[in-house]
Amino acid sequence: MKANAMTAVLGAALVLPLTVTSWSGQDAPMKPRQDTGMKPMMMTVDQAMVDRITSTWKAEPKALAAKIIAKYGMPQEASANRLIWMNNGPWKWSELVNEEIQHDFPMPHHDMFKQVIAWKVPADKFDDLAEYDGSVIVERTKGEVSARCDKEEANFLAINLAYDVVMGKKSSDAARKAYTEAIGEMKHPEYMKGFVFTPPAGMQGDPDKATIDKSKMTMKQPK
Repeated sequence: MKANAMTAVLGAALVLPLTVTSWSGQDAPMKPRQDTGMKPMMMTVDQAMVDRITSTWKAEPKALAAKIIAKYGMPQEASANRLIWMNNGPWKWSELVNEEIQHDFPMPHHDMFKQVIAWKVPADKFDDLAEYDGSVIVERTKGEVSARCDKEEANFLAINLAYDVVMGKKSSDAARKAYTEAIGEMKHPEYMKGFVFTPPAGMQGDPDKATIDKSKMTMKQPK
């Protein structure tokens, strides 16, 4: 190809509109990069994007998405099967997924909405929490505890009772009974309106202890 023809082709390529793939999998126009050091532009999640993403969702998570947005606004992250809110209200983060996870305690329903707080739970309490509610999830390394249900009120209830278990105020069985009473008999309403304790602030993670001294390891040479 002659030099002047090649220059013309390259010049045309520089003005072609670029695209960036959003979390929804759709291509959206993006301004041409002025130099190779420019980072891709992050797209803002808006109602049109959420509507497009949730249009094919299962019925329950789709309906819940509208309720959560009405309370907390647009999520900060959105992909084909999940919406994520960061630092929404008293929560460290919240995640709504396009799933209907069967959960029969205290009565049959679907889990889909996980909400997280920072909390360093003693390892010897993990079994107690697992016996109390399988949808209360403890992450030791990250220092997070989450509850996953189909509504925020149930998540408040689950974590408030988890706190009672960890603090020795209730056994696992007593917490299950209180949860059942709250849902089935509308008892303990304060446990469903917000936290009855102050969630810890700052990093709560437990990085554990090293059992291998890296400085004494012999690096194997690649073959």
